Amino acid sequence: MSNDGNKKQFWKRNAAKVPGSIQHVYGAQHPPFDPLLHAKLPPATPGKPKKATTFQEFESITSDAWDVGDDDDELLAMAAQNLNIDVVMETANKVNNQMQVGEGDVTSPEVSFASQSSPYTDGRLVKSQSEAPIGSPKEELRKLSWSGIPRQVRPITWKLLSGYLPANAERRESVLQRKRQEYFGFIQQYYDSRNDEHHQDTYRQIHIDIPRMSPESLVLQPKVTEIFERILFIWAIRHPASGYVQGINDLVTPFFVVYVFEYIEEEVENFDVSSLQEEALRNIEADSFWCMSKLLDGIQDNYTFAQPGIQRKVKALEELVSRIDESVHRHMQQYEVEYLQFAFRWMNNLLMRELPLRCTIRLWDTYQAEPEGFSHFHLYVCAAFLVRWRKEILEERDFQGLMILLQNLPTMHWGNEEVSVLLAEAYRLKFAFADAPNHYKR
Repeated sequence: MSNDGNKKQFWKRNAAKVPGSIQHVYGAQHPPFDPLLHAKLPPATPGKPKKATTFQEFESITSDAWDVGDDDDELLAMAAQNLNIDVVMETANKVNNQMQVGEGDVTSPEVSFASQSSPYTDGRLVKSQSEAPIGSPKEELRKLSWSGIPRQVRPITWKLLSGYLPANAERRESVLQRKRQEYFGFIQQYYDSRNDEHHQDTYRQIHIDIPRMSPESLVLQPKVTEIFERILFIWAIRHPASGYVQGINDLVTPFFVVYVFEYIEEEVENFDVSSLQEEALRNIEADSFWCMSKLLDGIQDNYTFAQPGIQRKVKALEELVSRIDESVHRHMQQYEVEYLQFAFRWMNNLLMRELPLRCTIRLWDTYQAEPEGFSHFHLYVCAAFLVRWRKEILEERDFQGLMILLQNLPTMHWGNEEVSVLLAEAYRLKFAFADAPNHYKR
C-alpha cells in the first residue's frame, strides 16, 4: 500500500476502536452526524501517523464485526429512541419559514429538499446547487427525518423530502395548485382511453391487482379503488418505457395513507375515506400521484422489460449475504434456495408485502431522508432483514420449509422499535460495504 502523503490510506492501524463500530463519515450516503454516536470516542492525539495495515490484517482484527456485543446494544438502543416531537415541529416550522428559492423552476431539484443524485464522494461533501449548506433548516430536517418523523409533520416532510413540495413558502401554494391541476388535466386527457384496445389490458391488470392489496379495509372502499385506478393508469400512460407492472400498485398506498393523515386524526384503516370533502380527496390523489412518480423516477429500471434493476439488486444481495453471514448463505445453497425466489418480491414491492403498513411508513421516513434510499439503501435493509431471521432459517431443513418461512416472515407485531433496529443494522452494513464494493466480492 502506498505511503504517498497526498493520499489518505483507507485501512489504518487503530487498536483503540472497537471492531465493527461506526466511525464518522459525513454525507448523504450515510445517516447525518449524530453527536450521541461519537460522545465516547477518545480525542485524537497528535503524533506520527500510524503504519497502514494490509486488508488481510484488517479483516482478521475485525472478524467479530458482526457479532452481537455491548457496542451493538448501545448503537441499536440509540437507533430505537423516539424523536422529540417538539424539536421536529420546531425544525419543520423553520423549513417552512426560512427556505429560500434557488435558481430555476421551484419544482426542480435545485430547490427541492433532496437531490435526485448523490453529490458525495469518499464521504466528503461536494457542494452543488441542489445541496443545502450544513446546518440549514433543510439539512436539519433531513437529519431528523432519518430517525423517524412524527405523524403530525409527516405529510409536509414527505413532500419536501421527495422534491414535490417547493422550498419557498411563498410560492408553495401556487405550485401545488398548478401541479394538482396538471394531474387532473391528465385525467381529462387520458382516462377515457382506458377501455381502448391499446390500453385495456393495462387497465384490466390494474383493476385485478388493486383488490389484492392491503390493508383490505382501505383499498376495497369504492372511492379508494377508484382513486388508485386513476393514479396507476395515468402513471402507466405517461411512462411507456415500463408501463404498468405488478408491484407498482403497492407503492401508492403509503403516500395515500400519509396524505389522508393531513385531514383526520384516527387510523386510516378504519376510516371511511368517502366522508372527506371532495377538495381534500382531489388534493390527496394528486399529491400521491406526483410523489409516487418521484419515487419511481429513481427505480424505474426495476420495472422496464425483464426488470434488470431487480435482477442486479438480487445478485448484489446474494453477494453481500455471502460475506456477512456465510452460514445462512451456505444453508440456502445446500437446500437449493435461489435468492430470486424470495428476494424478487422484496425488491419489487420494497418489502411492503413483508411488513405491516405502519412499519413501511416508518421505513420510508428514512428512505426519503437518505438520497438513493429506495434505489441503494434498500439493498442493505434487505440484507439486514434476511440475517435478522438467521436462527429460523438455519432451523429449516428442506427447500419447502425455507420457502414457506421466507415468504411468511412473522412481522405482524413489528413496530417502530424493530424497524429502527433493522435500519441501524442496514446502516452498519452500508458503512462497511457501500464505498468498498469489492469487500463483498470473493
